[in-house]
This record gives sequence, C-alpha cells and structure tokens, in this order.
Amino acid sequence: MNQLIKMQKGITEAVGKRIKVLEDEGLALPEQYSAKNALSSAFFTLQKVYGIEKATQESIANALLDMVTQGLSPAKTQCYFIVYGNELQMQRSYFGTVAALKRLSNVSKVKAEVIHEGDTFEIGSNEDMEMIVTKFEPKFENMNKPIIGAFAMIKLEDGTVNYTVMTKAEIDKSWQQSRNKNNKVQQNFGQEMAKRTVLNRAAKMFINTSDDSDLLTGAINNTTENEFEREEPKEIQAQEKQADDLIKKAIQKPEEPEQEKEEEPEQEIDAADEVIEDAEPAEQTEVDTDENQTELFDEFGLIK
Repeated sequence: MNQLIKMQKGITEAVGKRIKVLEDEGLALPEQYSAKNALSSAFFTLQKVYGIEKATQESIANALLDMVTQGLSPAKTQCYFIVYGNELQMQRSYFGTVAALKRLSNVSKVKAEVIHEGDTFEIGSNEDMEMIVTKFEPKFENMNKPIIGAFAMIKLEDGTVNYTVMTKAEIDKSWQQSRNKNNKVQQNFGQEMAKRTVLNRAAKMFINTSDDSDLLTGAINNTTENEFEREEPKEIQAQEKQADDLIKKAIQKPEEPEQEKEEEPEQEIDAADEVIEDAEPAEQTEVDTDENQTELFDEFGLIK
C-alpha cells in the first residue's frame, strides 16, 4: 500500500499530461467533471482493491486514463477496479455505462430493463426492418419471478430509438465468457447485472456505428472488452508460449543459431460477439471479485 502511495503523484501527473494532450486532440470532458478529484477518489478506492500490490504501474496508469477519458468517477459508483494477475483493469457499473453513453452526441436518453416471467413483452420491426420493442408491461406480482430476458434503449435527440434485446440464455452465455464467470454477484443481483450486460451490448453496437470522437468511443469499447477473456484452444496457447520462450533465448544468446520451429496449421477461433481477443488473464478467485462488486452494489443501496 505504501508503494501505491509513492506512485500516486507520478501516475497522477502522467495521466494529467496525457489527458491534456488528448484534449488538444479533441477530447471533450464533461463540463462539471474534475479529473483531479476523480483520480484522488480512484487512488482512495485502489487502496482497498485486493491484489493491488501485484499490479504494474503501467496497468494502473492505463486504467485511470480510461476512467478519466470516459469522464467517470468511483465516488459516484460509476466504475470499479479489479486486478487480474499483475494487471489492473477499470470496469464500468450500469451507472457508468449510462453516463458514458450520454456523452455521445445526440444521445438524449439511455435505459435498460429486465423482463420477468409473466410480463408482457413484444417486439416488431420498423419500416427500415430494424427490431423495436412494441410493448412492455411489467407487473408488480412478477418481480420475484425468474428473469427471462432484458432490453436496452438508446434514444437520440431526433426521436430515433435504438433497441437491443437479449434472452436469459444469451445473458448467461455472456456471463460465462466474462472474466468474472464464477461471480456470485451475478446470481445475487441478477436484475442489475442483467441490465448492465444488455446495456454494454447496446453500447458496443451503437458506438461502432457512431460518428463521435475515436478517443471517447475507443475508451468505452476498451473497457467493455476488458471484461471478456478470449477463448482459444490450449494448443494455440502452448504455441504462443513456445514462441515467447524462443524469442527470449534468442535475445539472451544472439550468437546461437535460430531454432527452427515447425509451423502449426492455423486454427479458426469462434469468437462470440462480446468476446475480444486479448491476453488471457490469470485466474482470480471468486471471493476477490465478489468483494469488489458486492462493495459496489452496497454503495448504491442494493444490499439490504
């Protein structure tokens, strides 16, 4: 923890300088947003993050940079931090995704809802053959019944509404592909986590077709992608490790002849639409992630 305190000043200055460069390049932070206050809040939060002493200084700086670029603050329960191996990553809460999307041009309203067994829910299509929600009638007596799906809407200033709908099976599949696949928070707070999942998918689909700044949209996409691990055969992982070992040996002993490596046939990897190909993280215990996210839900009053 003392090491984190020592790093705070240097990282804060480095992130501040980088943000200044990004602002010169066109990044526009919210008018009432204070990057300095957000960073101070983040460092206070990081002191309580399990495994923070293992995180590299570079990963801490990158996580904080993503936070500031999106105009988020842990003080408003808009984001939280999790350590995977030696890498710190920032993840958005439901409120954080809403706040980030509202920063995009022409977005006037963002909302997500869950559908319980027994609720009336109907979909259709508009004249452009785009899926729309035509009817949603939730009922009080259904609130404790099983969740069968969720949907999100992003409304633009011109009145256009973009809908994203997910079945419970799709939500479960997304959770299984998450780095937090064994997270009991998803079971204990299924309603809020389902809303967060469908809104993240809506954000990805909407952002990738928007004309907004690449600096903001890239940061939003990166944070969404950070939550998912790539799925690839163990054989490919072994090949990558073998290649890394050969490179290290070549660097250490340049005089030795390069070892020939038999080329393996390329294998196709089926990537789910929310799985991003990034480095596979070290396993994090279920308890660690639960503590981070349970604390988040506790902050906005979901734990009774």
